[in-house]
Amino acid sequence: MSDYQSSSSGSSKPGQTFFRPRRSCPFTGEGALEIDYKDVKMLSRFITERGRIMPRRVTFVSAAKQRELAIAVKRARFLALMPYIVK
Repeated sequence: MSDYQSSSSGSSKPGQTFFRPRRSCPFTGEGALEIDYKDVKMLSRFITERGRIMPRRVTFVSAAKQRELAIAVKRARFLALMPYIVK
């Protein structure tokens, strides 16, 4: 087994590690987006082309904000601002 972490680029030397900065939640921090069920354009960024809510591992949304996002999407669907499914 190797004693070093290889990079995804393929050509790495022993002792070098690949550094990728962590992505943060788009709803936390300075200048963050606000979750609002009336903002259909913002909510549609977190919906697939089939109309399903994207998972956290894809969108990098925190657990608490993912729950708020899901509630906002469901509320917008109930009020007919967004479709339930896209054919």
